[in-house]
Amino acid sequence: MILTVAQLSESELLERIFPRLHAGTTTLLGPGDDAAIIAAPDARTVISIDTQVQDKDFRLLWPNGATSTGFDVGWKAAAQNLSDINAMGAIATAMVVSLTLPSTTPVGWVEDFADGLSAAIVALGAPQCSVAGGDLSGGSELVVTVAVTGSLEGRDPVLRSGANAGDQVAVCGNMGFSAAGWALHESSTLPADFTPAMTRAAGLFARPVPPLAAGPIAAKSGATSMMDISDGLLRDAARIATASGVRLDLDSAVLAAQARKLEETAVVLGKNPLDWVLTGGEDHSLLSTFPAGRTLPAGFIRLGSVVSLGASESAVAIDGQNFKGVVGGALGWDHFAV
Repeated sequence: MILTVAQLSESELLERIFPRLHAGTTTLLGPGDDAAIIAAPDARTVISIDTQVQDKDFRLLWPNGATSTGFDVGWKAAAQNLSDINAMGAIATAMVVSLTLPSTTPVGWVEDFADGLSAAIVALGAPQCSVAGGDLSGGSELVVTVAVTGSLEGRDPVLRSGANAGDQVAVCGNMGFSAAGWALHESSTLPADFTPAMTRAAGLFARPVPPLAAGPIAAKSGATSMMDISDGLLRDAARIATASGVRLDLDSAVLAAQARKLEETAVVLGKNPLDWVLTGGEDHSLLSTFPAGRTLPAGFIRLGSVVSLGASESAVAIDGQNFKGVVGGALGWDHFAV
């Protein structure tokens, strides 16, 4: 018989969760009181929040037969929030979590969620970040909301609005793999055995690997603007361009090289891998701009250049040409359009 959350009190469920939560180095008072206390030696706090909703952001059972384990959902919740702090050039310091749980949710799923959350914090390179507390509630569907705080450690934040004409456009991390993994999960006609490339894409969709060390390094290296690619390269590049009042011109040869890494999976699904590179989100790579001539930090590749924005030009171009679909709104993930 599977134990469900309806069979435990809130206190009993919390007793099972608390020992599984990662304790970092910046929490002065963790779970158990009305609020946590987090050290803030920089005197400034970076904060971000994200929500995942069942059947909107994840499925418990996918058309290809795969399941989203509690560990997977916990890992992704940590990864996407840690990535937002990273994109500011900051270091994550603490995390609070709100869970809305249907009464039929297995207690084991919740325990796995806590394990996935804590495992991601350590494995992705943010061991100083504590899970400092949160909230539990009941509802008709699973909803996960995570808020993360971060420290700039004396540096200026890297904003979306700092790109200048003449800058280099660069990226660090995977491009299009999560979108390929999503397509695999959504397909009901797949071969019996995944190839290594397909397995990698499916794994990176379930458990993204944002380059958490890269944000602070990019900030120290003079990055002029930065954001994580959560909604697709075109959409997020357009956000930097619009905030900075410039145009980001991307190199088709570099994009094609990234797409070739996904060709094997694309052939199986009958898709164009370049579409995944351009519009796929949730790889949580870092899209950055750096001054011309500046040596890019390790892990970053040059993706294009920043140019002045002319009349009737789109915010994002490829080889100098307007990209169809970017004018008036870039292609990519939109929570209210899909």
